[in-house]
Amino acid sequence: MTTFRISEVAELLGVSVDTARRWVDSGRLPATRDAAGRRLVAGADLAAFARARTAANGGSAHSSARNRFRGIVTHVLRDAVMAQVEIAAGPFRVVSLMSRQAADELGLEPGVVADAVVKSTTVVVELPEDARPRTR
Repeated sequence: MTTFRISEVAELLGVSVDTARRWVDSGRLPATRDAAGRRLVAGADLAAFARARTAANGGSAHSSARNRFRGIVTHVLRDAVMAQVEIAAGPFRVVSLMSRQAADELGLEPGVVADAVVKSTTVVVELPEDARPRTR
């Protein structure tokens, strides 16, 4: 079974280590302790928790897109016809190309909170070299 330390849980869910600890301490996120006393969260439990948390916080009944990243606009580059908009969504950088008219109508400028909504038939999933799952 794959397990994650509290620091890994926090990184994966985009929250502070303190928040992850509070979830465990309150019983919202089940955890066990290893021989050294470190708290470990089972991968299946973390997946269920993340899914429930995402369902409670995201999605719109008015859209078929399910991939949403709330963030802050960090850069907007406009020319006569197009605009490139960059959003920092947690640790992620999301870049969108749109018409200048759309960017202007939305009032997109650095500092504006915006949702990057992604709908794609192709999403590549990779495992990073340094993040191989541990089994216990």
